[in-house]
Formats: sequence, C-alpha cells, structure tokens
Amino acid sequence: MQTLDEGGAVDPWRRRSRRGRRQMPLWQELPLLLVVAFCLAVLIRTFLLQAFFIPSGSMEDTLLVGDRVLVNKVVYDVRDPKRGEVVVFRGTDRWAPQVDEEPAPGFVGKLGRTVGDLVGVSRPGEKDFIKRVIGLPGDRVKCCDAQGRVTVNGTPLDETYVVRDSPLDIPPNPRECRSRRFEEVVVPPGQIFVMGDHRLVSQDARCQGPVPIENVVGRAFTVVWPSSRWSALSVPETFADVRGPAVAAPDAPPPVRPTPEGGVVLLLPLTAALWGSRAFRTVTSSRAT
Repeated sequence: MQTLDEGGAVDPWRRRSRRGRRQMPLWQELPLLLVVAFCLAVLIRTFLLQAFFIPSGSMEDTLLVGDRVLVNKVVYDVRDPKRGEVVVFRGTDRWAPQVDEEPAPGFVGKLGRTVGDLVGVSRPGEKDFIKRVIGLPGDRVKCCDAQGRVTVNGTPLDETYVVRDSPLDIPPNPRECRSRRFEEVVVPPGQIFVMGDHRLVSQDARCQGPVPIENVVGRAFTVVWPSSRWSALSVPETFADVRGPAVAAPDAPPPVRPTPEGGVVLLLPLTAALWGSRAFRTVTSSRAT
C-alpha cells in the first residue's frame, strides 16, 4: 500500500526507502557468503571444535581406522582432564610419529594445506595423537595385578574396552610397548599418563612417557563419521572406583593455555556452528595416531 501525503501524492521518502532495499545480485552475494562461511569455520576450528581423522588401529575397537571424531578444544580451558577421557594431544620429542612421511607437496599442495588447516580440513599432522587418560598428576600407575589388570593407586581397572591386550609373557622393556607389564610410574606434576585401547599395537606412555597437560588439544567426545558409527566417547564406569593418590603431587604452576579474547566463544551464534559443522562431518582436519 502506498503512503500518500496530504495532497494525495506518493511520499518521496517512502519511494527512496524502497529503492535502497534492492536485493544484492547473486554474483555479488555468493562470494560474500563464502567469505563469511570461511571466517566462521576458522573461528570454530580455532576456538571450539576440530575434526580429527583416525589413521591407525591404536584405539581399536573404540575407534577404527577411518573414523572421524569431534574434539572439544575449550573444555580444558575451564577444567583439567579426567581419567577415562579420550584426548588428542601433541606428542613430545619422545613420541615417535606413527605415520609414514609423504613426499613434499608442490606449491599448489602447500597452498591447499595452508587454507585447509585454517578451516580444519587439512591433512593430518604426524605429531598429533589420540589416547585414553589412565593416570593424572600424582597417580601411581602400573601393570599388572594377579589378574593381569592395570592398577591406578592400587585400584585395578576392569577395561572392557580393551579387546586386544598386550601379552603377559613378554618381559617389560621401557623402550618398547610390546609387553603388558611395566613398572610403577608416578605421574609427574602437570602431566597425564595415556594409553591406547589396542594395547598390542599402541605406542603410548608405557614406553614414550607421560604427556604435559599443556600439550592436550582437547577431548574427543563423539564419533561423527561414518554415520553408521555415530556414538559418544563416554568415560567407562571402572574409573569411578579409582581413588586419588595417597600423596598429592607437588604443587606446580597451571599450564598456560591461550583463551579467546573478548569472549568470542560465548558470542558465536548457533548459525556459526551449523556453517562450520559441514566441513567437520566430511573431511579430515588433523591426524590422531
């Protein structure tokens, strides 16, 4: 309905307002939407969530080769890891990569990896690992009790998620993870003791040492691909029975972990998560071994 002035003519202000609301042509709108989607994906990948590809069998049968998991990158900014959680972390110098090196890519390949890394869809990094937290700072972890179980502070773990365990008849070797048995380890302050669920092939803290908490990228909380394996990565009930260490670990300064400035995580709208999640469901962002 047109707005008329006292003389019956169309109000010119209304006419100009209608002209100013013209729709943007598609050829201009599409690039703008792509830029917005890219920026949102970068924010989500940096502060909230990241997808990780599982390239090895060290976490079978909890995680299979080819699975994609979502990792919460902000949870350990507000609390420390807990026993039984599956975490992704950067390995220390002692942690040997379990991924065969690929030939160096050309310029186009390097450019693609750089852009892919920004949005969380790049090729995996060889120093990213995924394991289960067994011991916290001050915990005493060893194997085995009379039934061949790992114990934490004297409490045996009924690890139903371990389908293929290491043999008991192989002598322990601090440089190899072939044996199930290992001497008691007191987890140092500010570090965690991690192990893979497939103990027969996993190279973990038994022979490569504990991991600094500051190296933890985040908690893997769900399998998102393939769709037939959608499931949550919950904490097994056996860890609820573990007591705290008899002697607390010496005080250590908390690890410095970068946090988003200006509360950007809390201000991201739900639409941002929806935009970014498309990349996380379908492609690899980083390798966890």
